[in-house]
Amino acid sequence: MQKKDVKKNLLNHSEAKVKLLGEYIKKYLSVICNDGYTQIIRIFDLFCGEGLYDNMGEGSPIVLLNAINEVAKESQKNSRAIPKIVCYFNDKSKVKIEKLKSVITNSQYNISNCEISYKTFDYLEIVDSLVSQIDSLKNEKVFIFIDPYGYKGIKASQINRLMTSRKSEVLLWLPTQHMYRFSENGTPEALYDFLEEFEIHESEANKNVWKFIKRLNSGFQRSIGNNFYVDYFSIKKDENTVFCLYFFTSHIRGFEKMMETKWEIDTEFGKGWEYTGNRLSLFHDHKTNELEIKLKEYIKSGIRYNGDVYRFTLLNKYLPKHAKQILEDWQKNNIIEVISSTGDKIAKKWFYIKYYKKGSLDNKKVYFRLK
Repeated sequence: MQKKDVKKNLLNHSEAKVKLLGEYIKKYLSVICNDGYTQIIRIFDLFCGEGLYDNMGEGSPIVLLNAINEVAKESQKNSRAIPKIVCYFNDKSKVKIEKLKSVITNSQYNISNCEISYKTFDYLEIVDSLVSQIDSLKNEKVFIFIDPYGYKGIKASQINRLMTSRKSEVLLWLPTQHMYRFSENGTPEALYDFLEEFEIHESEANKNVWKFIKRLNSGFQRSIGNNFYVDYFSIKKDENTVFCLYFFTSHIRGFEKMMETKWEIDTEFGKGWEYTGNRLSLFHDHKTNELEIKLKEYIKSGIRYNGDVYRFTLLNKYLPKHAKQILEDWQKNNIIEVISSTGDKIAKKWFYIKYYKKGSLDNKKVYFRLK
């Protein structure tokens, strides 16, 4: 059987990748379009490709356009105007850009809800221009999708520069299955430079792909600092083949939306959330959930308000609804008290574990005390 050309056919792992891109960008646009502040949203696809694969799989430009149209349609239904949206589709191959133009022009894709600008810059060239462009923006937000054909030229310092202004979010695809294993001929120079930036020695990195992915995540976090949020979404083809998307944002609300997207797409990534709590049955052994252990220790260690628990839950890669489920179980079993900031006891199931704007008094609406 002839092997499929990954550059010409949308394979399963790439389909999962663009699915996550599409689902997240819909959530991202829904939030930004209704923030009452943003006037222009700029979306950059830096390795956009031709748009359609030979097997008719939709690439990232088409996925982005479909998501924009879906959000616009929903906004129109609710009589809400959306900000101006500009898509920049870039690929250094002029042939691919011409094919993409043809696909978008000759097909039935609706482009009335956004402006499109086509570019043919080299990645390093466009990253440099993007940094200065983002720094000068006012009342605008930027989303950047980086899906390179390899890893040459990709650096954590570039992500750092793109994030500094706090006006952008980045989704980066890395071929981790090619990066953590090295041939007998040695490590390619481009990969050596990449690993050196992350302080990963090649003899350490090639033992386990999952450790390698986590080390990269830690390296990215170290590079951009603790005022930003970093996470990854892994796509496992088999035991030795794992692809990875890394996500970067300056806003915890964006981080929450990515967590939601991940759990919706891949419950296995979320460890197949199962919380039986203290309600034992003949058919299920009681299981202590990872978040339950961590949350109990966190609440024990000091006064923890609802805003603290919201942030803590997300940083541990769980959703607010998971924390609520645990707190509700503890409340039923008389393990915890929920107390208002004025000292009053709160009615059952009112935990206020959700996003509130920074500085809002609602972040300290209630606190939790273990009995």
